Amino acid sequence: MSHVLMSTSAAHGHVYPNLPVMAELVARGHRVTYPVPDRFADAVAATGATVLPITTDLPDPARGEQWPEGGIEVMRLFSDEARSAYTQITSALGPDLPDVVCYDGSGWAGHALSRAHALSRVELAPHMVAWDTFEEDFAEAYACLDEPEGLAWQSDMDAWLAEVGVAMTNKEFLGAPDRSIVLIPEVMQPHRDRVDPDRYTFVGPVLGDRTEQGSWPAPNRPLLLVSLGSAFNDRPAFWRDCISAMHGTGWTTVLAVGPHLDLAALGPVPDDVVVRRWVPQLAILEHASAFVTHAGMGGCSEGLWHGVPMIAVPQASDQFVNGPRLAEIGVGEHLPAEDLTPQRLREAVDRVTSSPEIARRCQEHRAIARTAGGACAAADLIESLTNQSETAPPGDRT
Repeated sequence: MSHVLMSTSAAHGHVYPNLPVMAELVARGHRVTYPVPDRFADAVAATGATVLPITTDLPDPARGEQWPEGGIEVMRLFSDEARSAYTQITSALGPDLPDVVCYDGSGWAGHALSRAHALSRVELAPHMVAWDTFEEDFAEAYACLDEPEGLAWQSDMDAWLAEVGVAMTNKEFLGAPDRSIVLIPEVMQPHRDRVDPDRYTFVGPVLGDRTEQGSWPAPNRPLLLVSLGSAFNDRPAFWRDCISAMHGTGWTTVLAVGPHLDLAALGPVPDDVVVRRWVPQLAILEHASAFVTHAGMGGCSEGLWHGVPMIAVPQASDQFVNGPRLAEIGVGEHLPAEDLTPQRLREAVDRVTSSPEIARRCQEHRAIARTAGGACAAADLIESLTNQSETAPPGDRT
């Protein structure tokens, strides 16, 4: 039995994608330690992992707290979180260091721990990964790092890495991982042919048992699910457009509006529209005829898993890459938020649900997603690293 540490940040899109992998490791007899704040403790405990309670200052959407949309403000959030989490994790673990550290792109505390103590490590990526010209292609997005605020953040980050014994600059630390297990449908990876196959292993989406989240009854007419995820969802005009688009069409429309929206801003809600703060998304997608999504990678993966035609309305971040990608692979359409009107949305729903080609592509990608390897393939690779750590000399456990 090996000891595995999972390190990520307190956000739904970072915790939930790796939980089936942790459950698989526990089922195989490994001991998994997972640092999380209270709001994720039950979900982590359900996998059989040992919850290491930590506190966090990251935004909690369930309490109406919003994430910033990008830039150095986000980088500071994550670096402050890393400092705090590192102190809490190392204090709690003491000499009981893990054999291997799993972390995602936001799990800087665990990543730093693995570097400081020469432990085996592997990234579990719940998002697209870098290709050979990634930095050049996104140079504009990273330009803030060369501005005074960005340079100051880099200096602070370098100082923290040195303080905890990581002999790397922030650019090296946040660069390409030694090994990465990519937990997304391979078809969603941009420039897949230019991704290093020796560094990145794609295992497809890992969707575990979520029966504890509840069920959803099978509808007696077409069902449309609309969700903008857990963060950027305070969009009253968008939700009103969805109601206008679908009322009276013969569909049942479910709006998962999140915790921020003032429900009074929706106006009168007709009987064929269901408004909820939160829904059991996988359970609904099992019955859905179409899915309007912000195109977060989690939503894209779940839509592909169930073979549901999608209309992507990106709101932030990698969604602006994922949305067009869904259209490229033939499983739906991309409808930019600034172009959305009730008529355009209604017409898009009609097109994606009446197209034989989209139906064929959805079923094709559904089959691929379900045979990609998932949690079992991820656990196999992690086990290979734990075996290496048992035989490697001290200081060479990477």
